Amino acid sequence: MIAIAGEIAKVQDGTWPKEDNPLVNAPHVMEDIIADVWHHPYSRQEAVAATDLRQANKYWPPVARVDNAFGDRHLICSCPSLEEWQEAAE
Repeated sequence: MIAIAGEIAKVQDGTWPKEDNPLVNAPHVMEDIIADVWHHPYSRQEAVAATDLRQANKYWPPVARVDNAFGDRHLICSCPSLEEWQEAAE
């Protein structure tokens, strides 16, 4: 939480822009971190680990941020229909 507060302070004081900072772009996927070109105003090190790069159990998410609002608005239910449940119960 202290590291996140420090990142917020960098946005507030103008060190990092509001539109392109580690808070907005988190989580950073490994594909972005190892890419040849880095297009952000903060370092790869700041993107990977705000506190310590020697973290042995770093989890690399397979995708960047999930659009939960889109998913909520476009719900796809993969559950069996009520009729299928009823047939299975008989």
